[in-house]
Order: sequence, then structure tokens, then C-alpha cells
Amino acid sequence: MQGKFLPGGRLLVHLSRQIESEPRNKSDVTIGYTPAKWNPQNITEINTKDKNVLISNAAKIADTSTGKFYVQVVYKQNMDDGQENVAGNLYSTIDSIEITSPKKVHLTLFKIIPEIVIVKHPLVKSFVIQSKLLSDFSNHPRYLKAAVLLPAGYNENNHTSYPICYKIPGLNGRYNGINGLVANKTFMDWWYSADAPKVIYVVLDSQGPYGDTYQVDSENNGPCGKALTEELIPHIEKTVHYTAGSTYRFLAGNSTGGWVALGLQVFYPDFFNGTWAFSPDPIDFEHYGLIDIYHDESIFYNRYGYLQPGRRTTNGEPTYSMKDWIKAENLASRTGNYLVSGGQFGAYNAVFGPKGNDGLPSLLFDPITGKIDHDIAKQWEKYDLKKVLQKNWSLLGPKLQGKVYIWVGDMDGLYSNVAVRYFKMFMDKTENPTSDASINFTAMAGHGAEWSDKHAFELIAKRIAIIQKNQQ
Repeated sequence: MQGKFLPGGRLLVHLSRQIESEPRNKSDVTIGYTPAKWNPQNITEINTKDKNVLISNAAKIADTSTGKFYVQVVYKQNMDDGQENVAGNLYSTIDSIEITSPKKVHLTLFKIIPEIVIVKHPLVKSFVIQSKLLSDFSNHPRYLKAAVLLPAGYNENNHTSYPICYKIPGLNGRYNGINGLVANKTFMDWWYSADAPKVIYVVLDSQGPYGDTYQVDSENNGPCGKALTEELIPHIEKTVHYTAGSTYRFLAGNSTGGWVALGLQVFYPDFFNGTWAFSPDPIDFEHYGLIDIYHDESIFYNRYGYLQPGRRTTNGEPTYSMKDWIKAENLASRTGNYLVSGGQFGAYNAVFGPKGNDGLPSLLFDPITGKIDHDIAKQWEKYDLKKVLQKNWSLLGPKLQGKVYIWVGDMDGLYSNVAVRYFKMFMDKTENPTSDASINFTAMAGHGAEWSDKHAFELIAKRIAIIQKNQQ
């Protein structure tokens, strides 16, 4: 295992009271530390009193009467993937300790997380291609990945040009999401039935060095949108015999995938011919959850001096503050701040923000105080979908007619409904043309409550019928 070790990674020690799942997948306490000049042949010691060691939920182990914890360590070393439990990272077995007094725990990294495996199925194809655009940007090989679920009957009619839909997964989703679809008997029974539309379904992969790439060009991740539309999609469509010049190329997604589905339709209005965005991440940065990044002073406290909530229940009870959210991302990052956490805000920061002088993304806000840098916020505007449309409606408005469907629950757990409300207010006032976007809210519904692959396909089938009618 020492031969597979790469320097500069982040050690994460996970402690959990339960053993139903591995601590690295669900922990009560996490300790984060980036060893300096670590020789893997020697023992490295993590002292939680060291200022460079970050710890979450320390109170849970401060009381020595709490009893047994299960413990496991992960070493994040894959610099092309911001996530923790991904291929190439190292981890230990599980040990247990009784915390009745200060003590040392010895753990050894001797397992490596393997590459993703795509299910074998007659209707599934997988794609992994090296991207010249991204490889040139990063000066080392980078790859584009996708998995395809073909419509029933495709193998008997494989030269037919079927409609095609690109599904963007939720935050940090991978192309092995196809595995869950194929394992879902209810969905597959429907997929084989006469009721299912005959559409090629492509599950994209969101891997990036700082977390989810959002499939768009950015200063930090590189030309991801260009690589998608000029390298990956043409390669897939040539393989599955989709006629590139036809008008049946669609997008669908939920949560982060919802933002990407809408964003790609806006940035490539002629390339895609319809999008179904469920519970999208904030599409208006004046309403970034409950934060106005252009005018608020801090993301940790609102204008009334109260802790800013980041998550809530469908009854409106806050469950997680922005301050705690960023603290957790700081812990996960080898830099000790959310910069390369691989989490939600690490990803946002890399996708929407400029590159800093050190070659890493510039921070939108201070990781300790939450104070917003409004010069950086100004540079996020080119990804603020409401502002993009406000500035370019005369050009984009006509191209988006009939193509935009958005759904969100009015009690979205991430407050994403707020941005959608203000986005709808703008769209309702558009002229030349007046937008015909379908923007829908469900009272008391939470994040992604109405999303399902089947539901998306039922809506897509309606769009296909309209296009076919207009072409007659």
C-alpha cells in the first residue's frame, strides 16, 4: 500500500457509536488533519489539541462516560476527485475503543477504494473517454464518463434514431447511478412496458477536482461545458446512432442536477430542446438559500444578527446552520478551509468563482467569520441564471420558448424555493417574448419530493408529442 500513497492528502478519522455502516460512511465525530512531509513508512500522530487539527462534535467524546466508539480512518489523496469515498483514496479497517480516559488508537491504511463498476445489462452501455480539452487545461489526463440506458427494443432496432435525454445526478453524483436504475424492478418493469417512451437515457458523471463540476466551463475546473457538448455527447450519440441534427436532445435532473439541467439549457439554448429541473440549487444568487451574496455581509449571520440556517424540515424547523455547514467542509479539506472540501460550498466556489493567485479557487467568504468578499461575488454573476436571462432576454427568450420546466417544493429543505420564486417573478414579466416556462410549486413539499426518473420521462413524452405535432 505504501507504493500507492500520494503526499499532500487529508487524513479523516471517523468515530461512530453504531456499527450498522462503516464509520467513514456515517460518523458522529470526525477529526481532520493534513500531515506535513509525512513518510508513510513511519507512524504519524494526530493530536486533537493541535490548532491544525479540526474536529466536529468534540463534545460527544469529551464526556468519558459515553462508552464505546467504532473508529476508522480515510486518507483523501485523489486530487482529481474532491470526494472522500472515491477511487484511489486509502482507508483502514474498523477498530473500537472505550473512551474512559485519554488514550492512543493505532490505525493502519491498508485498503484502497476501487474504481466504479457499471452493471452488465443488455440495455446498458458505459463510456469513459479521455478529454483533450480538460487534459490540456490540467496538464494531466482527465476523463469524461457516462452510462446509457437504452430503450426496450433498441437492440432489435439499433439503427433507429431515438430521442435522447441527459440526466445530471445530484451533488457529486457518478455515472454508476445507472446501477440503481437497473436494480429498481418497478422502474425496469415499466421501462420494458409499452407505456414507457422510447428514449435513450444518459447518466452523466459530475467528478471534478474540487467536487461537482456542474458541467459548465469555469476558471478552476476547466472547460467542462465545452468538453461535454463537443467531446462526450458527440461520442455517445455517434455510438448509439442518435441523429445529431434532430430536435430530440433533452436534459433532466434534481437538486444540483436541477441547476445543471437548467443551466445547460440556458448556456446552450440551441443544442438542447427541453429541460426538466427539479428542486434546483439556487438559480438566483440574490437568494442563495436565504443569503444575498451581493449585499449581505456574512453567510453565517443574517441581517437581524441571527445564525443563518442552511437546512430545515418541511415544517420549517432549522436543522443545520450555515456556520456548522462550513465548519464541516473546512474539516474535510486538506487546506483546512472549504476550498478543496469536495462539498457543496467547495464545489460552488470552484465552479462560480475566479482562480486565485495561488492557482486555487478564490474564496467567496471567509471560512472562519463568514464575511463575504463582494468583489468575488460580483464575478459569480455570469452563473446567476436570473441575471444571465435579464441581460440577454432578447437573444435567449425566443430560443427557450417551450423548453423550460421547473418544479420545487415550497418547503424545500435547502431553501431553494426562494430563488425559484424570484426567478418566476422575473420570467412572468418578460416581454418579446413573454416566457412560457412552466414553473411549479407544491405546498409543504420538501427537496426533490416529486422527482423520479419515471415522472421526468412522463413529462418528456409530452414534449416529444408537441415537437412531433409541430413537425407534421
